[in-house]
Amino acid sequence: MRYFFILVLSLNFLYMNSQDNLPFYEISNYPESYSEAEIVGRMIDGLGFRYYWATEGLTEKDLNFRLPNDSRSSIETVVHIYDLSNMILNTALNLPIEKKSTEGMEFKEIREKTLFNLKESSDIFKKTKNFDNHNIIFLRDSKKVEFPFWNQLNGPIEDAVWHCGQIVAYRRASGNPISKKISVFTGKVSED
Repeated sequence: MRYFFILVLSLNFLYMNSQDNLPFYEISNYPESYSEAEIVGRMIDGLGFRYYWATEGLTEKDLNFRLPNDSRSSIETVVHIYDLSNMILNTALNLPIEKKSTEGMEFKEIREKTLFNLKESSDIFKKTKNFDNHNIIFLRDSKKVEFPFWNQLNGPIEDAVWHCGQIVAYRRASGNPISKKISVFTGKVSED
């Protein structure tokens, strides 16, 4: 019996530590003062937290779920959010937007890359002094098209939040709702 108890504790420890490998299991405490940089970073943290929990524990059935019209499936929506996370990160890095292929990537890898893209973006933006230097840059037919950072807020960031909500609704419809322990208001997971 003692060995069984030790095994259960060890597995629980491993599980809890595996959560530490991916960002946004919870949102860190907020800073004491407000700044443009901290607000943008916190918006991305909120997106990361929502995405983490919207996609945590998705099954193959959940990933293939789609409404009976021409809507995206959950996995197609996950890929779209990955594309949006690349847009957010490239803007943070002052790089042109490039569509990255997900061919050959499994859901787990797409999820991880999305979370790490959002974490890196948040970290960069929290240190940003001037958002005028973070335009969204597209290269189209060897022409450079730029949009101001404002478009990042109502574009890729909010679009990704919107699609996280879709995944939450789809997984509920496919019989796998997110945990009731999640609080998007506090960015924390309750223990009970």
